[in-house]
Amino acid sequence: MSKILLVYTGGTIGMVKNPETGALAAFNFDELLSNIPELKLLEHDISTVSFEEPVDSSDMDITDYVKLAELIEINFEDYDGFVVLHGSDTMSYSASVISFMFENLKKPIIFTGSQLPIGDLRTDAKENLITSIQLAGLKEQGETVIKEVGLYFEYKLYRANRTTKVNAEHFEAFASSNFPPIAESGVNLKISYDKLIKPNVRKKMLVHKLLNDNILILKLFPGINYKTLSHIFNIPHLEGIVLETFGSGNAKTDPWFLELLKSVIDRGVKVVNVTQCVGGSVIMGKYATSAGLKNIGVISGGDITTEAAVGKMMYLLSKKLGPKVFKTIFETSLRGEMN
Repeated sequence: MSKILLVYTGGTIGMVKNPETGALAAFNFDELLSNIPELKLLEHDISTVSFEEPVDSSDMDITDYVKLAELIEINFEDYDGFVVLHGSDTMSYSASVISFMFENLKKPIIFTGSQLPIGDLRTDAKENLITSIQLAGLKEQGETVIKEVGLYFEYKLYRANRTTKVNAEHFEAFASSNFPPIAESGVNLKISYDKLIKPNVRKKMLVHKLLNDNILILKLFPGINYKTLSHIFNIPHLEGIVLETFGSGNAKTDPWFLELLKSVIDRGVKVVNVTQCVGGSVIMGKYATSAGLKNIGVISGGDITTEAAVGKMMYLLSKKLGPKVFKTIFETSLRGEMN
């Protein structure tokens, strides 16, 4: 038996429909078993805790990330695993940043949610929740199997910082194009042991609760112009830019574009190059259209997702690192977020 803590932050999975008005409202998680009686069949000791005021995932910010991390930290020694119930729209962002906040994690933190409310007849919430609990409580020879931040949706457990939400309507809402699932649910639970993160047993877990959100995501498009970019790049307090480029990291070669980017980098702003493509990797210098970016000091995001790049930047910017150290660390995999 494992002790599992369910943490409800908000989102569709925790909603039930009012039979009179038809409106959705968060249900009392103390009454979880009455809404999902199947949980009684699990061989786990399940407890629940909820944000005092549930947050729609679209409203999540760094204060909510810290609140969530502290909730898990306070209860860490008392439980074998954690399941975070979260709105699906920004789940990849939240799960990614939490993966960076927990260094040398030795227990599972599994994010899940649903596309339909838990009280809906056709809901995907029950399967997602039940299997997430089973995965969080999974042990072999008395030892916890999963020791990282995961995201479970529609029969697949992904490494959280490898995921992107790709569909607003299908139950299979998430994808991990550059890294295979670490577990799959069928008749049996199939674990990809060779893909799991193996923490250093000799090192203590650290929880990093300082984040920096002075960040901008800039998606390039053909025709982007000097006036717009020069205005954006002069935003006060800007410290980091996640630059979504074309293909394998390509961008405009116009002198004005590279000069603008260089002026921002010279000002101390960290610029990371990620691809707009669903899958694949940035390889700066492969084409002439990315060589200029490399020469002026743009950081390669490799095959990192935009969501993970934002989380990693929030985490690293708070460390006040010099440009060379920041670049070296960003281009290194810290939590399995990139190859």
